Amino acid sequence: MNFIETKLSGCFILEPKVFNDERGYFLESFNKVRFNKGIGQQINFVQDNQSFSTKGVIRAIHYQVGEHAQAKLVRVLYGTVLDVAVDLRKDSPTFGEHVAVELSSENKKQLFIPRGFGHGFAVLSDAAEFFYKCDNYYHKEAEGGIIYNDSNLKIDWNLAVKDIKVSKKDLVLPTLQNALL
Repeated sequence: MNFIETKLSGCFILEPKVFNDERGYFLESFNKVRFNKGIGQQINFVQDNQSFSTKGVIRAIHYQVGEHAQAKLVRVLYGTVLDVAVDLRKDSPTFGEHVAVELSSENKKQLFIPRGFGHGFAVLSDAAEFFYKCDNYYHKEAEGGIIYNDSNLKIDWNLAVKDIKVSKKDLVLPTLQNALL
């Protein structure tokens, strides 16, 4: 597995070694020892989540705060998404900046998003199954979000405006400037 740190400190793109033959392929998607060594810290994942979405769906920038903050390791099992991580660490030199990475069942890349970041994705294929490991349990009272089209974040979701589908809940999220961090 190759670990490539993005411009946002602590946020990594993971490229697995894929072994192909006439039967198909094999890859190791997670190995705790290699993972922790690759990112340079100890992470203990405790919850796995999976979602299915259709083309044009944007799941806006979500996060959890305080003791319920979550680090995530995300990947796509089927389809293609544009995955976005936003640095929400107020003391970070890259606060408010984001990285966008195309994750797909074809490229098999993963993205590690540390605590203190927001996370969202847009479905670029007809449909996508999205899988993520979390190092902390979901806690409704600690959840927050940022509207997907915040003009200060300037995220290009690689979708035409007419094709975008956003939940009612995500349409009323605040901007980064007004978010509770």
